[in-house]
Amino acid sequence: MNTPGMRTIDATQGIRILDSRATASLLSKVLWITTVGFLFTALGAYMAPAVLGGIGYGALFLITLGLIFAINFATRRSPTLALVLFYVFTLLMGVEVGPLIKQYLHVPGGTAVVFQAAATTAAGMFVMGVVAQFARFDYRKVYSYVFVALIALVILGVLSYFVHWISPGFYAWATLAIFSVLLLIDFMRLKDGALGLSPVQMALSIYLDALNIFIALLQIFGSNSGSRRDSNWR
Repeated sequence: MNTPGMRTIDATQGIRILDSRATASLLSKVLWITTVGFLFTALGAYMAPAVLGGIGYGALFLITLGLIFAINFATRRSPTLALVLFYVFTLLMGVEVGPLIKQYLHVPGGTAVVFQAAATTAAGMFVMGVVAQFARFDYRKVYSYVFVALIALVILGVLSYFVHWISPGFYAWATLAIFSVLLLIDFMRLKDGALGLSPVQMALSIYLDALNIFIALLQIFGSNSGSRRDSNWR
């Protein structure tokens, strides 16, 4: 015969099992949405022109920025609409980054650079997802520091358009570091049930983390590849 204490333990274990299953379901849903989003990004990059003018880039930037707000606004009122807007956003992001990818594809060794950046991004996502299951720290507090660092990075990026005193390599490595931490935080947030965020909102956050990591890796691997080509040429 079970004692009351044993029934309490069984109930607690049951709750933990249900929580773990709910977390696994949320994780799979978010990763599925994110994966499909990257397929739309690949399609957008394929459709993108080889060169995107300043006006076109500015218009795309404003549209995609507006879509981020629209997705967060729609997610509570119509999850289906939020999902559609997310896929429109990822398609347009593909058009936005497409010229950069095509630029790498049209130089010697560029195909390998793009492949390495994509494969490393995917591997990094897997590693961060695993680490998040075992990490134990106050990620909310860390997020506040990383967010400040991100704002500083954006400001530096804007200033670099006018004053070229920031090394592109330094900017790429800083971008990689900041968004890698943000990716880890997002996976830890998912482990805790997303803390009130919808699957589409979590997919949007992870998508932006991974896309920025991919672009940073493109610049890092591209720079290394260029250095090797220059060395071979000499």
